[in-house]
Parts: sequence; structure tokens; C-alpha cells
Amino acid sequence: MSPIGSTKIDSEQMQAWLESPYDTESVASFKAGPGIQKLQLKFDIDKLQQCYRDMQHQLEDLGSGFHVMALTRRPGVEKATPEDNCGRFWTRVDDSYTEFPRDVMVDESAYSEFNPLFAGTYLAEVYTQLIARFPIGRMRVLGKDPYNCNSWHRDPEPRLHIPIFTNPGSLFIVNHHCTHLPADGSVYFTDTRGYHTALNGGEDSRVHIVAALPYAGQQVSDAQALGNKD
Repeated sequence: MSPIGSTKIDSEQMQAWLESPYDTESVASFKAGPGIQKLQLKFDIDKLQQCYRDMQHQLEDLGSGFHVMALTRRPGVEKATPEDNCGRFWTRVDDSYTEFPRDVMVDESAYSEFNPLFAGTYLAEVYTQLIARFPIGRMRVLGKDPYNCNSWHRDPEPRLHIPIFTNPGSLFIVNHHCTHLPADGSVYFTDTRGYHTALNGGEDSRVHIVAALPYAGQQVSDAQALGNKD
């Protein structure tokens, strides 16, 4: 067989693919897969959405279609620094597929104080329930404008996602698995130590609570990420 491949095989495969049923329904719901799972814990979505409406004036515009509201902070740090809104990630930038580090490494466990701006709100109840179950680092409300996408990257630690507002065009991808995360009060585990991105291909903004999970011994270091054993 020549390197260009068989005309007959390609034609037969194309015909089979065209005759296979196509799916437009399952993409409107959650599908668990490697790196994305749904917890049993569930919150009241009506209370979450109303709380967000009441507090959205606290959102900080980071530019490029991204918005943030910090729910946890380092004790005593009343004004967030630029480093509080970023953090180490690794990405591949060209066809060499070499990984490069970006931004500074963040000690997620240092973000142990709930922001008093949100004391007494339903967001405080969410935080209380989460810390009763898991170690929680930076916990933020993150907004993403329509037709907006994150970079393709990986983080040092996994994250929890709690959608507050979403739309059918809002998707989360970890490695080869892609799914919609409905805003129904559910809590989703996303293993963002793998390559991932979040995209909003819909006509409305996407708003999630995102919380880092700084489990001891589970944070990826630069040495591990870049294969440096020294």
C-alpha cells in the first residue's frame, strides 16, 4: 500500500460514518469521564444565583473577558495582589510540544481566611460545607464573557467547579474528555493537573465558583512537571 493510503478503504469508512446516527442531545447534559466527576454534594441553585446577583458589584474585571471575585484570602491581606489572581501553570506553545512554566507558584493552603465581605451570605454557607469535606485553597467566583476561551494548560492541583450561571455552549475539557456542566447546584471535581481548558461558546456569560484543592502531597511541582529529577 502506498503512503497516501487506500482510496477504497477511505471511501468505505466515509460512507459508514455518514450513515451513523449523530448526537445533538447528550451534549446538553453532564457526562462524567476521566478527570471530571460529579460529587454527591449539591447546593440550592436559586440561592446561589440570587447571592451572586446581590454581590456581583464586587467582581473585578481582569480584562480579556475574565472577571473574578475572591472568596478566600491570605489572613489579614485585605487587598488582593496581582499574584492572588494568577498562579503557576504549564503550557505547550509550539509544535515542539515542549512544556513551559508560566506565572509564579502559589501556596494554595495559605488562602485560609474567608473574605469577610461575603460573611452571612449563601457563599459563606457554600464555603462552610466545602471546608467540612476538603482542604480548600483559593476559592473564587470566576466569570467568562461570551465567545471566550482559556489557554490550553495544566495546573499544580485539582479544582472544584460549581456553576452558578451557564449556557449550552459552555464546556469544560480535560485532556480528551469534554462535557457541559449544568448550573443546577451540583459540584464537579476537575483534575486540572491534566491539560484542560474552559470555553464559553454561548451567547451569555458563564459564572462558576472555582476552588483549589491543595491536598498534601498532591500538588505538582516544577521538577515533576518538567521532568527535572535534580
